[in-house]
Amino acid sequence: MDNYSPAGLPDTVTPLGGEVYEIDTRLAGYDGITAGYLIRSDRPCLVETGTSTSAPVVRDSLHALGIGPGDLATIVVTHIHLDHAGGVGDLAAMFPSAEIVVHQKGARHLADPSRLMRSARTVWGDRMELLFGEMLPTEAARIRAVDETGEVDLGGGRSLSSHYSPGHAKHHVGLIDSHTGDLYVGDAVGVYLPATGEVRPATPPPDFDLDASLASLRLFHALAPQRLLFAHYGPVDAVPDTLDRSAEELRVWVDLVREARGQRAGDLDHAVAMVREKVDERYRPLPDTGDDVTIDTLAGVEGNVTGIMHWLDRLEQERGQDRTPPA
Repeated sequence: MDNYSPAGLPDTVTPLGGEVYEIDTRLAGYDGITAGYLIRSDRPCLVETGTSTSAPVVRDSLHALGIGPGDLATIVVTHIHLDHAGGVGDLAAMFPSAEIVVHQKGARHLADPSRLMRSARTVWGDRMELLFGEMLPTEAARIRAVDETGEVDLGGGRSLSSHYSPGHAKHHVGLIDSHTGDLYVGDAVGVYLPATGEVRPATPPPDFDLDASLASLRLFHALAPQRLLFAHYGPVDAVPDTLDRSAEELRVWVDLVREARGQRAGDLDHAVAMVREKVDERYRPLPDTGDDVTIDTLAGVEGNVTGIMHWLDRLEQERGQDRTPPA
């Protein structure tokens, strides 16, 4: 690794102690929406890449931290959504010695992102290019898939352990650092808002599952982390309180969507309007920065309600099938 000066770091980089550095990946050029993290260990590891358009920002931040093209040992993503993993192909090319680690249910989409990109274009339409850019494929030989658990060697007896944590996505893992006790939570705990200190749900379609989400939060409790590192956004020391609040918010949102669905089945607009009115009372308003892109773009009411509705529809269908007598 090259020499670097902590005093001369760019404003995209924040030291967090324990040789861990937060990198603001500058989604669509905006601050404070998506974060990646460098563990500057004997075998340097990047957790989360941000989007494809973020890749130059991440590369320059790593270089400022003394990580040259041949130095990065591992790139790990908590899941394959484009705000977390869209830059994998770009950064794999920029750092050709890095192994890419992902849950097995997401591995094929890193090797061939065409299906993932088609799905994202359907959701995001004209905003796709601004927000995410184009995810490039990664050589399959460089991808290591993990299952229920896995381990990344950080060197010097330090490791990063992965733990399968679905609920937000079927291909989601949490990652805990054996040296610092930091738990990289991806989106499994939701979205943390430093400006207000609140945590809000992230329940997008098609994979949201309340039971799986709550089980993942219980798993995170059991891992007894010292700190939570959110991709949206930043470090949180109040671990048990934050995990408990995340579970509470999930239940509140699901109950509200159930209520709205009971009033007008299948009426998404009604559910969104009702939930928005109710949750506006729960949260402090965010500062008005004048930005066109905010965290509400990625984890807003409409997307969350759509994910919960999709899950409730799926539950109803499964229960209907269970009641169907055999032919």
